[in-house]
Amino acid sequence: MTGLTKTAMVDTALSASLPLPPAHQGGRPWFRQASDVPGQERGGAAVMEKAPERVRKPSPRYKVLLHNDPVNSMEYVVTTLQQVVPSLSEQDAIAVMLEAHNTGVGLVIVCDIEPAEFYCETLKAKGLTSTIEPES
Repeated sequence: MTGLTKTAMVDTALSASLPLPPAHQGGRPWFRQASDVPGQERGGAAVMEKAPERVRKPSPRYKVLLHNDPVNSMEYVVTTLQQVVPSLSEQDAIAVMLEAHNTGVGLVIVCDIEPAEFYCETLKAKGLTSTIEPES
């Protein structure tokens, strides 16, 4: 056996077969030692650098509004709301229809811009008056 220790043999074998990251050149580890951190003594735990987390900004939400409809029957409005917006139950659709009937406008759903545009245009295509506006 040669004069190398077992650890030195492993280090030599690894360094010969694997490229090392730039920070490891010169025998320095790629992670920071506790001794590299101010106020820490040598021999402590390694400190791993953590990448900052990205903060995602929520997309703006839009209200789909149904306007009072003196032409179509209440049953037609309720049925159409359920067909166009599958997440609405029959009771929810009735509540939207009554809100539009009593106050002039009813809130159908609040969602992202693309589904809001789809719901609005589909309601219009079925003969109902609908608009969208930003939630806030």
